[in-house]
Amino acid sequence: MTRRRRIYEGKAKVLFEGPEPGTLIQYFKDDASAFNNQKKGTISGKGVLNNRISEYLMSKLMEIGVPTHFMKRLNMREQLVHEVEIIPIEVVVRNIAAGSFSERFGVPEGTPLPRSIVEYYYKSEELGDPMISEEHITAFGWATPQDLDDMMALSLRVNDYLSGLFLGIGLKLIDFRLEFGRLYNEHGEMRIILADEISPDNCRLWDVKTNERLDKDRFRRDLGDVAQAYHEVARRLGILPEAQQAEIVDTTRAASTS
Repeated sequence: MTRRRRIYEGKAKVLFEGPEPGTLIQYFKDDASAFNNQKKGTISGKGVLNNRISEYLMSKLMEIGVPTHFMKRLNMREQLVHEVEIIPIEVVVRNIAAGSFSERFGVPEGTPLPRSIVEYYYKSEELGDPMISEEHITAFGWATPQDLDDMMALSLRVNDYLSGLFLGIGLKLIDFRLEFGRLYNEHGEMRIILADEISPDNCRLWDVKTNERLDKDRFRRDLGDVAQAYHEVARRLGILPEAQQAEIVDTTRAASTS
């Protein structure tokens, strides 16, 4: 097998040089982390499931005109994606109170919000991914006001579509995190597109009837059956048959560090 040049490695994925200029290969790992990397573990088969789930959701979004970096899935763990200039901002869209939002504002988890709330976080593991405002973003030059307008419009469109899609399979989209990048064409023209992934790693998904959590909160909170939860999301999306080949067994091993 040809040795590929590693471009970047994050907590859940590795990016390798792609076969053509302007492309990358995105590899999904089984590694899991939470609380700014304070808790680490392995969820057997997670990378396979997230690869397939993200492919499905990105493809559906592209069908309604949302531009993404996704090009095609290559195998069980890899995707071919456009190389983009990542904007160091995480956009979080919240529909129902949960997680840190509930802690910050004293709102019980599961409380529907008056409207969808969009928050921005600076991508910096060293700083703990702090919450930031539009003023911070534009003052430090992380994104322009037009970039922010595009990111906001795309985030709300993604939220509207995915909320309906998940509701159709008996899941509530509690909140989710998106990342965006700048894609340049041969003429030097730039547009903002959706990057990274969409999966139970960065979406909170609760069962409509039971409020059972089918996302990474099962890992964060030591609820168990983490792989089975991801497996269930894939099953409901209708992409289980291939996922079954991955030998999805919950062998989560978590180790907290101080």
